[in-house]
Amino acid sequence: MIGTGALTVTAWVLLVTAALLVGFSKTAVGGISMVSVAIFAAVLPARASTGLVLLLFLVGDAFALRAYTRFTEWAVLRRLAPAVAVGIAVGALFLLVAADLAVRRTIGVILLVLVSVATVQKLRRRADDTEPGPDTVPLMVSTGAISGFTSMVANAGGAILSLYLLRLRLPVMAFLGTTAWFFFVVNVVKVPISLGLGLLDWSTVRATLVLSPAVVVGALAGRAVARRMSLATFEWVILTVTFAAALNLVR
Repeated sequence: MIGTGALTVTAWVLLVTAALLVGFSKTAVGGISMVSVAIFAAVLPARASTGLVLLLFLVGDAFALRAYTRFTEWAVLRRLAPAVAVGIAVGALFLLVAADLAVRRTIGVILLVLVSVATVQKLRRRADDTEPGPDTVPLMVSTGAISGFTSMVANAGGAILSLYLLRLRLPVMAFLGTTAWFFFVVNVVKVPISLGLGLLDWSTVRATLVLSPAVVVGALAGRAVARRMSLATFEWVILTVTFAAALNLVR
């Protein structure tokens, strides 16, 4: 239950800021959504914040799909889909029986390791090397399963997927289009599961309607920024934001 009437002015400023970042993350830098998740969790009860973030993500997803659908790498999504479905199912079962503090910290450690590996690989890569990294079956399966699981449990799936797509060296627009469809489908699947777990109610819907305009503004701003960002800059921004998100998870 989200009691918006009891929120202070400071709390509302934080929530609007977080909603702006949700929109920006959907059309520009996906990892920034972790900052939003942290803000919502700090201002609202944990379970209520999880449901609200999910609905706001779907608002942002709509803008991302409109902006980047034609750039989507569908082959990448088809390869990931089976493992993602398994990850979501395991995550839903986990939420029935466990608290999330331990798993959040585990996710954070995994992300820190992956960011470190990706950074070393990027530093070693020659400037004229434009070949994509190898997309092995174990890498694909583990990415899909962990993304699905972490998205269901901690709304942290974006960071894992971002590192995978960076390894494939997708152009910025293809990166954004593929990410947009991935998380739209994942978030739609999560809605009935979240209802079953009691994470969504009418107060969540009302709060979503109030904060949606901020998501729209953030999405439009992110679209303008993404079109002007080079691949090299984009990669470093993703790595930096993912590192910050990982630190937030392990604290």
